[in-house]
Amino acid sequence: MNISKVEDFKMKVLVETSARHVHLSQEHLEVLFGKGHELTVKKMLSQPGQFACEEKVEVIGTKGSLKMSVLGPVRKDTQVEVSLTDARSIGVVAPIRESGDIKDSGACKIVGPAGEVELTEGVIAAKRHVHMTPEDAEKAGVADKQIVDLAIESPNGRSLTFGDVVVRVSASYATAAHIDTDEANALAPGKECFGEMIIK
Repeated sequence: MNISKVEDFKMKVLVETSARHVHLSQEHLEVLFGKGHELTVKKMLSQPGQFACEEKVEVIGTKGSLKMSVLGPVRKDTQVEVSLTDARSIGVVAPIRESGDIKDSGACKIVGPAGEVELTEGVIAAKRHVHMTPEDAEKAGVADKQIVDLAIESPNGRSLTFGDVVVRVSASYATAAHIDTDEANALAPGKECFGEMIIK
């Protein structure tokens, strides 16, 4: 019996660059900005219910510090997301992790206008990923936590294919891939960027 080779399936997705930012717990929000403080929406983001805030904090490592935007809404645990270049520049450890996986991750100090927090864990470099709705994941034939490749065309002569891209499936997501600023600099994307998700 002849068995024909099945071609790799490809699905086009929006690719967005995620710059360094901080997610705060309610407890830490109140330490940094004052008791009863609520986050102020500056701009809604592409993921439903997520927003950039007017609030900013200073994240301090052993070699320096960076001002970072806070993203809302508040979370159960405080998390600082940086690129590996950011991590080296301020002297923090940032293991490559999925968002929310902060056990034994990096430490830092976070300073706000009303106080400061010594974070014993919570600093990560986000693993590149694709948010997907269950409907789009079903069309693509992928499951939550599956690893795929992402091939991205650059208008500036730096097209590349990222491996080790984790699929994250939830009804609360909009379908889009997220890379950090180091990855975006390597790619030199245009104003609007799409990639082909390759499922092997």
